[in-house]
Amino acid sequence: MAQKGQARVAVVTDSAACLPRELVECYGIHVVPFELVWEGRSYRDGVDITSSEFYRRLERSVVHPTTTQPALGTFIQLYARLAQEAEGIVSIHVPEKLSNTVRAARMAAEQFASIPVEVIDARTAATAEGFIVLAAARVAAMGAPLEEVAASARACIPRVGLYATLRTLEYLRRGGRIGQAAALLGTRLHVCPVLYLADEQVRVAGVTRSRWRAKERILDLLASRVGDAPIRASVFHAAVPDEAAEMAEQVQSRFHCLEFFISEFTPVMGAHTGPGTIGVAFCLEEAG
Repeated sequence: MAQKGQARVAVVTDSAACLPRELVECYGIHVVPFELVWEGRSYRDGVDITSSEFYRRLERSVVHPTTTQPALGTFIQLYARLAQEAEGIVSIHVPEKLSNTVRAARMAAEQFASIPVEVIDARTAATAEGFIVLAAARVAAMGAPLEEVAASARACIPRVGLYATLRTLEYLRRGGRIGQAAALLGTRLHVCPVLYLADEQVRVAGVTRSRWRAKERILDLLASRVGDAPIRASVFHAAVPDEAAEMAEQVQSRFHCLEFFISEFTPVMGAHTGPGTIGVAFCLEEAG
């Protein structure tokens, strides 16, 4: 049972949410890492290898790393530990169409009769997923029961989104998650696509001829989506901190941000998108 002052409900997510460590620690969020397999060795995402180490090595390596979802046993072990200290668990993960993580979490949840476990498909990734997790964690921190924590996460799903541009589509192609952007692979023109997630798939929001225009397009798309409404926002990036800082200034000056932070892609996320990825994730504040 939860002790006085503790959340009654434990909130779990995966490392694809790319939440900054300070927010994870502040709200007591439990992060299950994906695994990176590289040259015969496995690394827990963001645990055994940091983002900076990963991107430095990726530039020199001729071997492309692969990724694997968190193992069923990892979820079982975590849920068993949390069952000793919480009254319920809300577990929020990347879309089932992109990963079998949700399936593994559901299989693990079936092993526990002593504690209720709500497994939620976030239908998105990166810090858009992170905002859903934060919504649940903030309600949990107020001592809310399982039903309210899960409901807050589900209510947040239609209010989040993200837009991003990549230096190359090659990493998405290698990982088999390229979706609608596959149509751009055969072009001879140098293009900088703007991508987003919809229906749990990568889709193309626009195509530009320069990286600068792609970043401008991201901000324009965000403006058309949220207008003057209050939002929570995050600039995410893969090994381009200076560009991220510049975009962060633009987002904060142009939009009504109730919350803002910069997030660097974890090694596993970077393995799927490649270095140079940059974008914005948002969560529209609930009316009322």
